[in-house]
Amino acid sequence: QVQLVESGGGLVQAGDSLRLSCAASGRFFSDYWMGWFRQAPGKEREIVATINWSRGNTYYGDSVKGRFTISRDNAENTGYLQMNSLKLEDTAVYYCAVGGGYRPVNSRARYDYWGQGTQVTVSS
Repeated sequence: QVQLVESGGGLVQAGDSLRLSCAASGRFFSDYWMGWFRQAPGKEREIVATINWSRGNTYYGDSVKGRFTISRDNAENTGYLQMNSLKLEDTAVYYCAVGGGYRPVNSRARYDYWGQGTQVTVSS
């Protein structure tokens, strides 16, 4: 079992930056991927970014490429999502998730454990 706790969400203005954190505890394997997903009202949950915990390979959703950066601190078992140049359309609940296996890294099905989510609201 893995427990995930997100933090760092809030209300910001368009163009601002925000950093989300995801603290992981429990039985955590080095070949896991830690991903960030988001879900806006009335929309599907979508991949934002994901990172391989041991190798550091990353994947980004098209809408955040060049603005968001995913990273991790292996020693602290914590993942981060640095969000710059935030836009109104980035408003959503952001979820941290962890999982392994062979499904595509951008697929929700790959991730077995999910955090409770943190709200990010971008205003004009």
